[in-house]
Amino acid sequence: MPITVGQDTAKTRKELSVNGKTISYYSIPAATETGLGDFSKLPAALKVVLENMLRFEDNGFSVSVDDIKAFAEWGANGGKNPREIAYRPARVLMQDFTGVPAVVDLAAMRDGIKALGGDPQKINPLAPVDLVIDHSVMIDEFGNPRAFQMNVDREYERNMERYQFLKWGQGAFNNFRVVPPGTGICHQVNLEYLAKTIWSDTDQNGVEVAYPDTLVGTDSHTTMVNGMAVLGWGVGGIEAEAAMLGQPISMLIPEVIGFELTGAMIEGTTGTDLVLKVVELLRAKGVVGKFVEFFGEGLDRLPLADRATIANMAPEYGATCGFFPIDDETLRYLRNTGRDEDRVALVEAYAKANGFWRDADYSPIYTDTMSLDMGTIVPAISGPKRPQDYVALTDAKSAFSKEMEETFKRPMGKEIAVKGEDYTMESGKVVIASITSCTNTSNPYVMIGAGLVARKAAALGLNRKPWVKTSLAPGSQVVSAYLEAADLQKDLDAVGFNLVGYGCTTCIGNSGPIQAELSAAIAEGDLVATAVLSGNRNFEGRISPDVRANYLASPPLVVAYALAGTMDINIDTDVIAQDKDGNDVYLKDIWPTTQEVADLVEQTVTRAAFLDKYADVFQGDEKWQGVDTTDAETYDWPPTSTYIQNPPYFQGMSPEPGTISNIENAKVLAILGDMVTTDHISPAGSFATTSPAGAYLLERQVQPREFNSYGSRRGNHEIMMRGTFANIRIKNEMLDGVEGGYTTGPDGKQAAIYDAAMAYQEAGTPLVIFGGEQYGAGSSRDWAAKGTALLGVKAVITENFERIHRSNLVGMGVIPLEFTNGDSRKSLGLTGAETVSITGLDTIQPRQEVPCSITMADGTVKEITLKCRIDTAPEIEYVEHGGVLHYVLRNLAKS
Repeated sequence: MPITVGQDTAKTRKELSVNGKTISYYSIPAATETGLGDFSKLPAALKVVLENMLRFEDNGFSVSVDDIKAFAEWGANGGKNPREIAYRPARVLMQDFTGVPAVVDLAAMRDGIKALGGDPQKINPLAPVDLVIDHSVMIDEFGNPRAFQMNVDREYERNMERYQFLKWGQGAFNNFRVVPPGTGICHQVNLEYLAKTIWSDTDQNGVEVAYPDTLVGTDSHTTMVNGMAVLGWGVGGIEAEAAMLGQPISMLIPEVIGFELTGAMIEGTTGTDLVLKVVELLRAKGVVGKFVEFFGEGLDRLPLADRATIANMAPEYGATCGFFPIDDETLRYLRNTGRDEDRVALVEAYAKANGFWRDADYSPIYTDTMSLDMGTIVPAISGPKRPQDYVALTDAKSAFSKEMEETFKRPMGKEIAVKGEDYTMESGKVVIASITSCTNTSNPYVMIGAGLVARKAAALGLNRKPWVKTSLAPGSQVVSAYLEAADLQKDLDAVGFNLVGYGCTTCIGNSGPIQAELSAAIAEGDLVATAVLSGNRNFEGRISPDVRANYLASPPLVVAYALAGTMDINIDTDVIAQDKDGNDVYLKDIWPTTQEVADLVEQTVTRAAFLDKYADVFQGDEKWQGVDTTDAETYDWPPTSTYIQNPPYFQGMSPEPGTISNIENAKVLAILGDMVTTDHISPAGSFATTSPAGAYLLERQVQPREFNSYGSRRGNHEIMMRGTFANIRIKNEMLDGVEGGYTTGPDGKQAAIYDAAMAYQEAGTPLVIFGGEQYGAGSSRDWAAKGTALLGVKAVITENFERIHRSNLVGMGVIPLEFTNGDSRKSLGLTGAETVSITGLDTIQPRQEVPCSITMADGTVKEITLKCRIDTAPEIEYVEHGGVLHYVLRNLAKS
């Protein structure tokens, strides 16, 4: 993205000498000296945003002196000043589940701008975009040496149409690179290779300028890179596309919560145990829409890998990001992962000159603070449905028994025979144990720890229980390099944790099928089967359709639970297995010491491994190089494709926008509860033949074996509309005790939500959704908003929204509204038989309250007030245009 210089910021431009070279930068101390305000005590995370304000000025979204002074007022006001600003990240990161629909939208926009008489070449990313293919590999094969190659082969068989399309995009669009399948997870590739901490580029005069590396990503765990002081967070694909096309991100200056870390981790604990406690504490604190910045002397003893683990799970604790300032550990990590010395020197010099450096005197102003002594951390897991449901390992058995009684309402001890096997199935047994996800497989301390548990277990003759589906899916090829160098992969293989692929796998729902006979036994007994994974998400219906209880754990604990085979055990004190001589084995017998782990990390995690594995990162293997595609300017949409279809958003679009209309006599499509996640709204995993999406594919002669997943088919709006609100565990309160994507249709009968929505659309009836607290938590899933819009939903009314989903709804022209005055779906006694009218939308202002009239089934009327969560003036324009992409497209066509 070209750097532009505003007159108001010219005096803050200074020069820095690094290794004999001169580079310009925008100086925050100089901004203080020129009288713009005192910025010296701002948190480093907020200084990154301030620098962005100093550096950028752009037509229509100019940075004013008042915008810059607002940051000084933030400090003077005790860390609060929610002024609207226009922020421009340096780059965009994507993965293929969210990236495919984004590229579909760009391709459709090229068609759309042609229809409006514009130039298709105007639809090109202005900011650099990297798309990493990591979400598509599925665990069909496991527990044997052939697993990796067989899963890769199936991945290409299933996804060739998508890969051809992405390869076309790589050639058709400027500033767009694709990292091929089998390389790693996007956040780990970003951390280990793409990110720079301090970026540099040339301005319009050809002068090189240094500035903080910043990004937005189409995956909520983009936040991981904040562990190395790169400010980034997840946005929906809609918002990311707008950012790519030069549209600033409209945001309010956030509050920043300072989280002080003191002390040191004790023997036997891991970075995973630390982050699970952090998630619990910050969820209880309430940090949605806020930055969290970590500080304190404890950081002196916290490796960057552990920092990245904590930063990764910012979506789980609800924050926009969890930021770690630049310090000596940042420099050590940059060197060790292969960044060149000139870059490392620039990072250090820039951070120290511009007030970004954390040392013993670092003491900024925060909106609020909290503290945690890392010496109090104990081994833990989280589950069975939410990442914040923290359970100390000592309480794991009793906590599971309580969940069985209170949550699942099923008895313990019921045994069901498994056909053809000499074991029985019962609730609590672990049927999936997966070392997976960017969160933990990026961390060599826990991965080496898992390998050492496997080594000690294998030496005693232990193995996974036969009902446990085990898998190892590292976040990058570097992980395999150091596991091989430490000679630990053979030990992991010995207990069933063979390499199955490089990607998200189980964490995104690509766990693949479990043994058919085992699945049948679970269904026969209506049992609560469990999964243990080293991931970040354990929402209902996400991991596997056969599993009801999902627990997050460190990779070493995942191995241990695979050996034990059940959650109905005090794994820290009970016998987990017998060795080859029949002796009892306890967890302490196979758990490595902190020193053992540290020594192997020091020996095997080398700079050379990073340089080697990332030398040809964009080239891919022979399979990727053999993917054929075209070099056309616009995409030739294949009419028979069930993966890629031209979406309807821009077809027949008028040159001018409309206006926001009031909502009159809308019907209720669904009434949903608290913590409805984007997985509930738009699932990513597999789907059945009986679902609307399955029926659509069967009609097109696609066999169930080739269904793949919702996530892989996000380039086809027909599939995704049918999958909206179709999670197998979603509960629509309009229906009594029914699970799955159902509602009451216009005829009063139970119907699939998609079918009912289409019937309402045919009748010209607008729709609304009601929800509870934390609506839209979880993944930055644009299809959760796109699908909602395509079903004909005009407004979503909840107690509160998670940040990304609220923005996505606005980006698709759907109006988010919140109850006020203590009202809720429960207090109002809503059943779904109501008719809803909302006025005041035709003259709406940001965050304005509007009247809502609810006509009950008996004809009585309840008048309530709703808060409109269109938060900024640009967002009003987006909704007037029908969405942010329509806004951008019309403006580009006119220009």
